[in-house]
Amino acid sequence: MITVEHLSKVYGTEKAVADLSFTLEAGTSTALIGPNGAGKTTALSMLTGLLKPTNGSVRMENVQDIRREIGFLPQYPHFYPWLTALEFTEMAAKLNGVPSRHAKKQAESVLDFVGLKNDKFKKTAAFSGGMKQRLGIAQAIVHKPKLLVLDEPVSALDPVGRREMMILLKQLQQQSTILYSTHILNDAEEMTGQLLFLQKGRLVEQGSLKDIRAKFDSFRYKVQFSSKGEALHFASQSPWPTAVEDCDVFIEINENVPTMQQLMSQLIGLPFSIEKVERVTMTLEEIFMKVVGQ
Repeated sequence: MITVEHLSKVYGTEKAVADLSFTLEAGTSTALIGPNGAGKTTALSMLTGLLKPTNGSVRMENVQDIRREIGFLPQYPHFYPWLTALEFTEMAAKLNGVPSRHAKKQAESVLDFVGLKNDKFKKTAAFSGGMKQRLGIAQAIVHKPKLLVLDEPVSALDPVGRREMMILLKQLQQQSTILYSTHILNDAEEMTGQLLFLQKGRLVEQGSLKDIRAKFDSFRYKVQFSSKGEALHFASQSPWPTAVEDCDVFIEINENVPTMQQLMSQLIGLPFSIEKVERVTMTLEEIFMKVVGQ
């Protein structure tokens, strides 16, 4: 278990991170979610030992120096362009305490794992963005850390690269405890057990996706029209609070909103072309906006 207690970082009068506390259970995956400037990178930098906190502590069960048990992929990793992927990963292994006699073998093993087996003798200068992210993962796991920390691991990738990276991260969940920051909420929803919502340096909510949904989610009716004009026309005449997105009208369910059967009976008599009526839940992005009060 990893325990973070009252972690803070102050620059002058500005609190970049304020009184951050949470725990990470072994073998879990946790997403640190927040908009740009929320303090995610500062928090991860303190957790990995790259930045000295103003206050607070980070502890790992039965470990004296947690830096030896952490693998870290920064948001903008740097690679020496004159080194091959194998040379770079072997160097990372040695820097992280892997004995020289084992370093090359472990480097080859992780390069195979991340899908760079056939590129291990290529110089990193020739790598694409996706290949560099894979290499970044390789150097982060080559010493078999207990905790893998990733700062925005997919934000700079195209959709194909992002999908490949998500598949790789799911495989890594079987080996390490993972903490990663992201503002791409669909990715967090896909692979995360615990969510930490950070806003202006403060932890404003935390819990499993199931618990967060139970606390903040709300059900709505979605009425899909054939055109946006019809959707806007219906919304302007609706007796209930509505929100319009393209051809869809959302009606939040509360004590003043009719049942589905009553709603359908009222819609049938309207002079609109209605494609679909269904009951839907909020997206994680909508829940996030609720959590941070925006």
